[in-house]
Amino acid sequence: MKVSPTAIAGCYQIQPRVHQDDRGCFFESFHLEKFHQATGLNPHFVQDNQAESTYGVVRGLHYQSIPYAQAKWVRVVEGEIRDVVVDLRKSSPSFGKTLAVDLSAENRTQLFVPRGCAHGYAVLSEKAIVLYKTDQYYAPSAEKGIMPLDPALNIAWGISPEKMLINARDQAWPSFQDQDFF
Repeated sequence: MKVSPTAIAGCYQIQPRVHQDDRGCFFESFHLEKFHQATGLNPHFVQDNQAESTYGVVRGLHYQSIPYAQAKWVRVVEGEIRDVVVDLRKSSPSFGKTLAVDLSAENRTQLFVPRGCAHGYAVLSEKAIVLYKTDQYYAPSAEKGIMPLDPALNIAWGISPEKMLINARDQAWPSFQDQDFF
């Protein structure tokens, strides 16, 4: 697999090596040793999550506060999403920056999101199924978020605002400037 750093410190884009023949294809969607060799990181994932959504759905921007902050390994098994990361770590060289990467079943691109970052995505296809691993369990009391349409972040979600489906909870999150940063 090819592991490439992104504009967010500690965030990596992963492109698995795909073996394809007349039967279809095979690829390792996760390989801890190879990821560790490429990054020096050794995440211990404890929970897998799956979400199915339709075109225009925007989920996020979510994160969990310390000590429940989560690293995530995100991939798409059906459809396409615009995956978004916002660095909330004050000591990070990329603090306050955003990253948007298109992940799809077709391109098989995956993303490792480090602890201390908010994460969300918009569904660009008719339907998408997203799988992601976390290295901390979900803790409802630690859940936080950033309003996905915060003008200060100016995120290009890939969907016009009038076609976005954002639930009331995500619309009510505070802006970036009103966060408790890491």
